[in-house]
Amino acid sequence: MERFKDRLDAGRQLAKALSGLEKQRPIVLGLARGGIVVAAAVAKCLNSPLDVLVPRKVGAPTHPEYGIGAVAPGGVSVFDDDAVTRLGIKPDELREITEIERIEVERRVRVYRGDAPLTLEGNCAILVDDGLATGITALAAVRYCRILKPARLVYAVPLSSEQGADLIRPEVDQFVALQTPPLFYAVGAWYDDFAQTTDEEVLSLLHQNAARLQLM
Repeated sequence: MERFKDRLDAGRQLAKALSGLEKQRPIVLGLARGGIVVAAAVAKCLNSPLDVLVPRKVGAPTHPEYGIGAVAPGGVSVFDDDAVTRLGIKPDELREITEIERIEVERRVRVYRGDAPLTLEGNCAILVDDGLATGITALAAVRYCRILKPARLVYAVPLSSEQGADLIRPEVDQFVALQTPPLFYAVGAWYDDFAQTTDEEVLSLLHQNAARLQLM
């Protein structure tokens, strides 16, 4: 399995695998934050508009990195019921930690989109992230997109775990992953540079894409 130099490199490689979709005039959606860098490269190669989607993982109370669920705009939430039961997380505790992530989703949506609605109805939408691990956060994002009634929904990532692929593939019209390593570990392990993406970078990429389309 080959490593990616950074998210830009991954996005350019992913765009090649999606090259036939530009005929459908897709909207490319990057999952904030890291996925927007990959999505920006895809959008540029496909001459497509770029937008942003903000799901958030809900981590276990004692192990925040371990995702037991996820939330997305529009009140969408998904949970790993087996994990919640196994960890003995009480309903009140689950509601509390979920609400914290909902508040962060709302904050980021305001920062990135302001009051502008996300419109996908009747369009081909390509949902892009920098990698797919458990798939729980991606599932929340996909289910939110379905509410917006795109004509076709594609989920595309540079690399995916087999678990994540099995979870997301039945939920979308097309699933694209350049690599599916049998021993996955973590998304960042497959990048030479996996620096955290900031809100400022997200906004900059959105503005750059909008300016590029205006010049076309």
